[in-house]
Amino acid sequence: MAAAGESRPFAGLSDVSISEDVPVEGDISVPVGASTRDDEFSTLDEPVKETVLRDLRAVGNKFIHVLYPRRSSALLRDWDLWGPLLLCVTLALLLQGGAADSDDQGGPQFAEVFVIVWFGSIIITLNSKLLGGTISFFQSLCVLGYCIMPLTAAMVVCRIILLGGSGTVSFVVRLVVVTMCFGWSTFASTAFLADSQPPNRKALVVYPVFLFYFVIAWMILTFLPSH
Repeated sequence: MAAAGESRPFAGLSDVSISEDVPVEGDISVPVGASTRDDEFSTLDEPVKETVLRDLRAVGNKFIHVLYPRRSSALLRDWDLWGPLLLCVTLALLLQGGAADSDDQGGPQFAEVFVIVWFGSIIITLNSKLLGGTISFFQSLCVLGYCIMPLTAAMVVCRIILLGGSGTVSFVVRLVVVTMCFGWSTFASTAFLADSQPPNRKALVVYPVFLFYFVIAWMILTFLPSH
């Protein structure tokens, strides 16, 4: 029991009552505009057809940027790996059935393309990050993968040319086509990756990219269909 005259710090709190008529200041309502803005960009209720078409348009726009390479952040802003996967599968399928393949009809050739494309892209990306590049891992994979498109187109042209034979004229034409597309792929990738690298280390980043596309170009140039 508290002694007489001892102060009670919370004495009188039980006698305090809050009138229901006292207004409460402030606004606790949820702003309508914020939810409306979020719902506008929500794709949860979007039909599957529109989602697929939107993704296909995004992939097509990136292909256009590779066709007309310039210093832009188009491939870096909205990166994806659908385009690189499509190009890698197409290139691997076109390289099947070569004269250098084994008796299992080009199985190792298909796996070889996948290893070179994806493992090579990962090595280049890690090299770029170690040299101080500001580009993210998946952004670099996106750029390197999409820039294989000229070499994939060169492979299609070479397959058509090889339908008429594999003589000297055929080799010269294929050499010109592959060389042009090799330079195209290298220039397009460096155009997108240049601004993300330190100025004094750009050559160290471009050299592995050059080797990466050179190996793919060499595989295309030396491809001969089996008879």
